[in-house]
Amino acid sequence: MKRALIVVDVQNDFCEEGSLAVVGGGAVAGRISAYLRDSAADYSAIVATRDWHIDPGEHFADEPDFVDTWPSHCVADSSGADFHPNVDEHVVFSEVIDLIVSKGQYAAAYSGFEGTAPDGGSLNGYLQARGITALDVVGLATDYCDRATAMDAKKLGYDVRLLTDMCAGVAPETTTQALTDMTEAGIEIA
Repeated sequence: MKRALIVVDVQNDFCEEGSLAVVGGGAVAGRISAYLRDSAADYSAIVATRDWHIDPGEHFADEPDFVDTWPSHCVADSSGADFHPNVDEHVVFSEVIDLIVSKGQYAAAYSGFEGTAPDGGSLNGYLQARGITALDVVGLATDYCDRATAMDAKKLGYDVRLLTDMCAGVAPETTTQALTDMTEAGIEIA
């Protein structure tokens, strides 16, 4: 079984002091960094996803409902869209990441499988070309982009694990529901 690690949206705007901060996001970035230092060689591929909003239309709102609309965040080429410095502090992130997938350029996108690689290809195409059959998912946020990425991966036939010690959710209720949904879908919560 060839396994890949998917690092979901560990970006400044999703960490403390960001425009759409997840409590504990910076600590999650640090734990991912330590994990990569110790375990990067265990994976056949390591992929990072990122929100990369150019003109996401109705995804941004001045008065967001925090369900379908959100405050401006992760605008392409802004410091908020950069990967959190805790990831780079101990690991040269660019040296261990094999691919960065950008999502949400012109519409809302939660799953890494909705994004595109720099060459225009898909995450699924990249993984299939490398014979990947299993995925570990980490990052932000458990109840949104982690959930969407893991659920899409499961629907595509991958064996999926969510490594919860390297994830953080937006709210306790939605995080609990996301974990339930993933468990019911056959995703291992580790």
